[in-house]
Amino acid sequence: MQAAFDQVAFDPLAGMKQPLHPRADLASRPPTILVFDSGLGGLTVHRELTKARPDARFVYCADDAAFPYGDLSEDHLVARVVAVMERLIAAWRPDCVVIACNTASTLVLPHLRARFDLPFVGTVPAIKPACEMSESRMVSVLATPGTVARDYTRALIARFGGGCAVTLVGSARLAALAEATMRGAAPDMDTIAAEIAPCFVADGERRTDTVALACTHYPLLADAFRRLAPWLVHWLDPAPAIARRVTQILGPGTSALAPSATALMTGGGALASLSGVFSRFGLAETRVEPLPLH
Repeated sequence: MQAAFDQVAFDPLAGMKQPLHPRADLASRPPTILVFDSGLGGLTVHRELTKARPDARFVYCADDAAFPYGDLSEDHLVARVVAVMERLIAAWRPDCVVIACNTASTLVLPHLRARFDLPFVGTVPAIKPACEMSESRMVSVLATPGTVARDYTRALIARFGGGCAVTLVGSARLAALAEATMRGAAPDMDTIAAEIAPCFVADGERRTDTVALACTHYPLLADAFRRLAPWLVHWLDPAPAIARRVTQILGPGTSALAPSATALMTGGGALASLSGVFSRFGLAETRVEPLPLH
């Protein structure tokens, strides 16, 4: 992965750099924006995107048939995401694709950009803004084990850490807990507390004051995080910055509301029970798009 990192300039908030000027061909029509995640975590990004471009036609795809992505090998994950994206792009012809998943973005973005001729916006650990806002110079990055293990993540720290002490915390359970909570389960507060505990580091009079949420599922548990934190920290959600990047690429929106949005689930499980969840995030129309694993 180091070679891919070195070959392309990137935006540490939202993935590899895209054109800085809005696309001229979208001046006369609203864009179609495809938002993709392994599960429901990308809804936190979708929520911010709808604020920035309420006029856009949105398609949200949860690749729940392969959730969680952290259980897949790197080769399998690349093949899976590229294959699913081929189906989605052919069916929906989006003007922009948002990969609302850190695990996929830190690995698959170069492959997607090489394969498809359209802009992709990724989600990578917000290390630069976290370190810039930290007053104690102690930052934690709460991520999946896969994101923690990536050379990409360590390269971001080396390049943008700014002398901060950065603690990488890989949680094997939070994404699944967030997914279960969205599906109606009561949050397991004891487990959540144990998973976030390593984020809180004290060094003499200094202690962690900023935690970058490096998985889009984690903002779904933000209320629990704030309740369980041993002291006050800033929980940094990258979703607003991703929405700003999409606006840079597609241009500003209008006040007009899009007529509908579509949610897809590759596994098709529990779609009816999630209709209320999708509706809360602005996705009233839902349907199943089965996509077999490779």
